[in-house]
Amino acid sequence: MSGHSKWSTIKRKKGAADAKRGQVFTRLTRELVMAAREGGGDADTNFRLRLAIDRARSENMPKDNIERAIKRGTGESKEGDVMEQVFYEGYAPNGVALMIECFTENRNRTVAEVRHLLTRAGGSMGEAGSVAWQFSRKAYFAIPAKGNDYDKIFELAVEGGADDIDNDNEWIEIFSPAEAFKTISDALHKGGIKLDEAELRMIPNQEIELSNDDTMKVLHAIEQIEELDDVQNVFSTLHVSEEVMAALEAE
Repeated sequence: MSGHSKWSTIKRKKGAADAKRGQVFTRLTRELVMAAREGGGDADTNFRLRLAIDRARSENMPKDNIERAIKRGTGESKEGDVMEQVFYEGYAPNGVALMIECFTENRNRTVAEVRHLLTRAGGSMGEAGSVAWQFSRKAYFAIPAKGNDYDKIFELAVEGGADDIDNDNEWIEIFSPAEAFKTISDALHKGGIKLDEAELRMIPNQEIELSNDDTMKVLHAIEQIEELDDVQNVFSTLHVSEEVMAALEAE
């Protein structure tokens, strides 16, 4: 299962996603709202919220903004419209399946924007269930390899229910059934392990390998979709070769 986070790794290095400060705060606010809605407003018991707060602080998001977002998620504040999580399914060029995760207060606006970009890129929207069967929902964790004890992390992750752990000497990546997200999160937190990423992802059951040129076209189409304010993540069945990764990193 290793290697499914290549595109995320590239974006992390390049800073390609959320390049604008306004976009950063918009996405962080939505993550805080949804995390508080799903698991409550106590960061000590809601790991997803704790991580969202850490991310917000690292981006110098004002404390008042963070607190307002959490209260909005728990229902203490009625500020703003009701936000919901929604997945859209579709195809990028060359039959690459996409699962597009959005946080939105206006489904009509969001689906219109996603459809427009997909069509412009030569892809298409799909009906509900048309591509979801090509993915499995998994918990995902990324930890910097430098300064961390791999054996300790491996032991904590396995005891928590992980089914795949990968170490490329730069990042230690953990994959597990979605149901084990909290167990592993708590174990890593108690073990003093600082996470860079922790989330639920749609992992492709099988990847599609394209030519380098076609791979680049699909990746750039995905990047455009990810730049939409309402889009939180885009998961795909695209295989990204080491050669393409090197080319992207050199851009």
